[in-house]
Order: sequence, then C-alpha cells, then structure tokens
Amino acid sequence: MRIGIIMDSAVDLPNEFIEKENITVMPVTIQIGNAVLADVRNEEATMGFLTGETGERAFEAVSTPYGVQDVHDLFLNKLVFDYDYVFCITTAASRSGIYDNAVQASYSILNDYKPIRAQAGNNTPFSLRVIDSQNVFPGPGVVAIEAARLRDAGEAPPKIRSSLEALVKNVHAYMVPRDLYYLRNRTRIRGDRSVSLFSAFMGTTLDIKPILHANRGETGPVGKVKGFDHAAEKMFGFVGKRVRDGLLTPAVVLSYGGDLAEMRAMPGYTRLREICGEHDVTVYETFMGLPGIVNVGKGALAVGFAAEPKKFE
Repeated sequence: MRIGIIMDSAVDLPNEFIEKENITVMPVTIQIGNAVLADVRNEEATMGFLTGETGERAFEAVSTPYGVQDVHDLFLNKLVFDYDYVFCITTAASRSGIYDNAVQASYSILNDYKPIRAQAGNNTPFSLRVIDSQNVFPGPGVVAIEAARLRDAGEAPPKIRSSLEALVKNVHAYMVPRDLYYLRNRTRIRGDRSVSLFSAFMGTTLDIKPILHANRGETGPVGKVKGFDHAAEKMFGFVGKRVRDGLLTPAVVLSYGGDLAEMRAMPGYTRLREICGEHDVTVYETFMGLPGIVNVGKGALAVGFAAEPKKFE
C-alpha cells in the first residue's frame, strides 16, 4: 500500500527530510500590511520577507491556513493518484484552523475520489486520516517523523494511526523567545493577554527570558531565566535529561528563527548533540518557518520531542 504524508508549512522539519520522505506541504499564507507570502518553508524567502518595514510590523501578521477547497483540490488533483492512504498532520487545532479545514475537506474527498481514480485505471479504495498534533512548530515535526518511520518500517495504516494518535498526547515543544516586547505585541494581536506590558518591560530591562511549553493544545511559561543564552542552555540541558530518561520516539527536532550557525554556537548545544548520539536519537535541525517566526519573533529557539510528562527543572 502506498502511504503518503502531508503537513502544513507551520510544521518545522528540515527540507532535506521533507524531500527524502516525499512529504507534501500545505502553504500557510502570511500577510503583513500589503505584503503577502504563501509560505512553503523556503528559508531565503522567509528571511527576505521579514526585512525592513515588513519585518518591523511582523507582529501584525495575519495568517491564513489552507482552505477547505484548497485541501480538497490538492487531494483530488494529486494525492489520490499518488497514494492509497494519506496521513495529514496539522498544527494544533487550538492554534490554527488548518485541522478543521482538513477534516471538513476529508468528507468531500472521500465522496469524490472514486471516479477520479477509476479514470486512471485504479479502482482500489482510498483513505485518509487527519491528525491534530496538539502542538506547534517542532512538535508536529516529531509526529511527522514518526509517521515516516512507521511507514518505512512497513507498518499498516491502522497501526500507524493508533500510534500517532497515542503519541500526540506526549509530544512536547519548548521555546525561548528573544524579544518579549515583540511577543507581547503578537499575543495582543491574537487576543492573548498572557504577556503584559509590565512583564515585557521588566523582562526586557532585566534580560529575563521565559521558557514556554506546548503540549496537548496548551502553551504557557514553565520557567524564567536571565539571559537568552542561559535560557537556551537550560532548555538544552533539560532535553538532554529527557533523552537519557528515554524518549518515546528516537527523534529531537530543533528549530531556530535565524542562521542555524548561531544556534549551534549556543551553550549546551554541543552537549545535547553528544547525549543524543550516545542514545541513538537523531537530531533534526531546521530554520523556524514563517508562521513560527511571526508568532514568537526572530531569533526564537524551539525544540520538540516525545516523552512521558515531566516538570521542567
């Protein structure tokens, strides 16, 4: 059986992995003022878009996920020919409308695919499953990696589906934003009052950086550390401990809203890579996609992995 994987562009994964595993990407359209870009995870286009006035007003960005008709057309024009079963992995439904759009589109896709496949001489059934990752940025990337791993291991769709649906509850993403003023302005645009002006001012003045945690559709602070590099080191150290304790999947995804060379020079990075190597855990490094950068700001650092819940130390 030919099994395909599709995800939205807000999911952080290296382009090399996306290409190797033939993962289809649904673009998220970002509009800042009159500037519009359909994000397809192109680093050069992302950084070029976030320059000058557009970059300064990035916190005002309006994101538009792939619509119901867009998802429907993509499947019927391509995916129903290429695959017999497709897993659609999306950013958390609590943070994006792509999950609901994909679910709504799935009904018409399953009603409309038969004559299209028949015209191509294929009368076998086609199925799909939409998976709410309940997470953001590198978090859904962990789910997509596991889907590809299980598919490549020859597992059948029912086994893959049950494994992914169980996994999402234990996927964790941790993030360190670089600019609290930016984060405060962005959360206000989204209607989230979790970062007040006072806390943004004090955090910027004292160089205090929050460490944010995303899991099961919820995102919130789990710690505050003085200095971005120190916060990154703390986060890397915590992930290293989780790797030693044992992950549910052999993968850690790192994403950064800037040049990856900057991330690799951060304290704690090298030691985390060593620990992952010692425990046969693959590290996937990628630039943070445009939806991630406009939500948490340039220079933000994020990591995703799957493990049993444990309080951040």
